[in-house]
Amino acid sequence: MRKWLPLVAICLGAFMLLIDVSIVNVALPKMSHDLHSSFTSLQWVVDMYALVLASLLLAVGSIGDRIGHRRMYVAGLVLFALASLACGLSPNVAALITARAVQGLGAAAMFNSTTSLLNSTYQGRDRGTAYGIWGAVNGSAAALGPVLGGLLTEQFGWRSIFLVNLPVAVIGVVMARRVLNESRNPVASRLDYGGALSFTAAAGAVTYALIESDDKGWGSSTVLGLLGFSVVALLVFLLIERKVAAPLLDLSLFRRPTFLGLMIAALVFPAAAFSHLTYTSLWLQSVLGLSPIEAGLVVSPLALAAFVVSGAGGKLLHKLAPQLAIGGGLIFVGIGTLLLMVVSADSSWTALMAGLVISGVGVGMVSPILMSATMSAVPRERAGMGSGAVNTFRQLGYALGIAVLGTVFADRLRSVGGAQSAAVISGGAPGSGQGVNLDLVHKAAALGLDRIYLIAGITALVGGALVLALVRRAPAPAWAAGGGAAGGGGAGAPAGAAADRPTVPAEH
Repeated sequence: MRKWLPLVAICLGAFMLLIDVSIVNVALPKMSHDLHSSFTSLQWVVDMYALVLASLLLAVGSIGDRIGHRRMYVAGLVLFALASLACGLSPNVAALITARAVQGLGAAAMFNSTTSLLNSTYQGRDRGTAYGIWGAVNGSAAALGPVLGGLLTEQFGWRSIFLVNLPVAVIGVVMARRVLNESRNPVASRLDYGGALSFTAAAGAVTYALIESDDKGWGSSTVLGLLGFSVVALLVFLLIERKVAAPLLDLSLFRRPTFLGLMIAALVFPAAAFSHLTYTSLWLQSVLGLSPIEAGLVVSPLALAAFVVSGAGGKLLHKLAPQLAIGGGLIFVGIGTLLLMVVSADSSWTALMAGLVISGVGVGMVSPILMSATMSAVPRERAGMGSGAVNTFRQLGYALGIAVLGTVFADRLRSVGGAQSAAVISGGAPGSGQGVNLDLVHKAAALGLDRIYLIAGITALVGGALVLALVRRAPAPAWAAGGGAAGGGGAGAPAGAAADRPTVPAEH
């Protein structure tokens, strides 16, 4: 059993960082009420974590190659724990958003190190087993996130969803220092500082512009300036990656239609499947009056269906051509999300069930295949870059999805129900009394959800069609054989890397 202790240490960190993607959603109304925050601030509480995680994944992987992945993993755990404490003690929403950004930095350090540590610790059949367990843990984190978040919020308050990370992090640090061997890339290249900075600037500016467009309007100088800056930063990133000797992202990979299609899938998948759940949770609690734990249970069928499909049908899915599993899965996500449009002003939570289950089936089809298909589509020397690209695009897709759908949802709320309806639905104002027209609130919320479900559903269908057109099966290289199970990340969880940069074990 001792040989599996490193896996336990790695899975503790992975579970903690992935559950924090979804655990926040059901606590948003309570946060808004206690901190007197706006709807835009709620978007930032969710989005800041995913944005920082996405922006830094490629960069911290390169740093880990140089300083050692065990050291990077432990540092990420410590930083994540300190940021979680800051989140739990935040006196206002600005402090909370800042702490969430630091959480994202710690999560990036942990997440990119887990695959390297798995690769350096296990070989052969043990590696496949380790990735299978790791993938199952990722899936369970996604399934448990809303339920655990609801339970903690209801019993101990919203601050407990962050403070619960502290004992887990302490155990993780102690175990990591005792049972994990150091690993680093013996031929690590110089960090691409220019690429890392320009990519982070581009992602941050466009997300900021999308979220702020709700308050300031698309024609405002702030929003237009941010969008222009994002375009310039992206062009600088592309120029740097073409010229630098060791780029964060080899742009020549995008000349391969299969790789391009898989990156489209990685970007579209979380944006279409999960981003709308943040606003669904607001509707369930602030409009229908459900408790946090009830709201978590309502959305859990998506994650549970995904977990069942990816687990029970994993072997069958790997026999399918990747374009069928991934493209077909996105089409299921699109159909399921469009079915959510049955929600009306008079609907109860039961209106969501059919759409959530069908979406979950699609999620279960995509998750186990996306990473292994990417590993088959890139050469061995680009394995780490391929896995990092998938994880980066998935987190970026989630962050952009939160921003875009949130802007649409808020605009719909204000145009139909006025500013007071938006305040009620975000949890920042009471849902009764004070002259609030509850019928108008219900109507505004339903129309807002209808619009974001439509956008998410069409996005998934278009993404699925592009995957079917671009992706082709490639023979799986022997070095990627352990990666099939790694992608069983279930709903909301980023798929894990099947292979990573070459590493060598070092002494403690």
